[in-house]
Amino acid sequence: METIEQFERMDLTLKEAREEWIRRKTKKDMLVKEQQELLDQEEKLRQEQELLDKVRLLFQRSGEYARKQAKTQLETLVTNALQYVFGSSFRFEIDLSPAEKNPTAEFYVVTKWNEETIRTKPQEARGGGVVDIISLALRIAFLETVRPRLNGPILLDEPGKHVSEDYILPMTQFLQSVHETFDRQILFVTHNIHLTESADQSFFVRLKDGKSEVHVSRLDNGIS
Repeated sequence: METIEQFERMDLTLKEAREEWIRRKTKKDMLVKEQQELLDQEEKLRQEQELLDKVRLLFQRSGEYARKQAKTQLETLVTNALQYVFGSSFRFEIDLSPAEKNPTAEFYVVTKWNEETIRTKPQEARGGGVVDIISLALRIAFLETVRPRLNGPILLDEPGKHVSEDYILPMTQFLQSVHETFDRQILFVTHNIHLTESADQSFFVRLKDGKSEVHVSRLDNGIS
């Protein structure tokens, strides 16, 4: 009788041990599965992070490239304008702040005088005439470099207002070259007789008896 009870206890113990083993094995299998899922998720996140890092680097390099391209285009066009009007000793430069900071741009006029290179801010370089030409050239440059391209004429109010008489003629030639290069009509309001004479078509507005009268000066010459 005692032997039977011992066998029953042993059988029960064995059964409990088997159930505990199954329970622990099941728990282990679940933990292994969860571990593998976490490892897979970690690998997926690592790959996504790697991809994001590559995309971010691509955007950074693309941004830097675009900034450099825009800088070069603006410098070239404004330099051409300054040299067209004031001579070959002038050059326009842009200093850009590092890309990771708030982007800023500083403009400089570079000239040579007696073999010495002088670098100054536009407002400090030979009066308002230089500022007028730089402002005019920058407006045209921005208009021509923006994408998609904006169509329509260039509207100017008193262009070259501070440009001296010695440089008005080169400025009108510069406007003519802009008209021909970019195929844009240029419309401007001016009191300068040299500019009106350079236009394809001129309109004179006179005040008579409190009313404005418009007179056509002449047709077909170059810019309007």
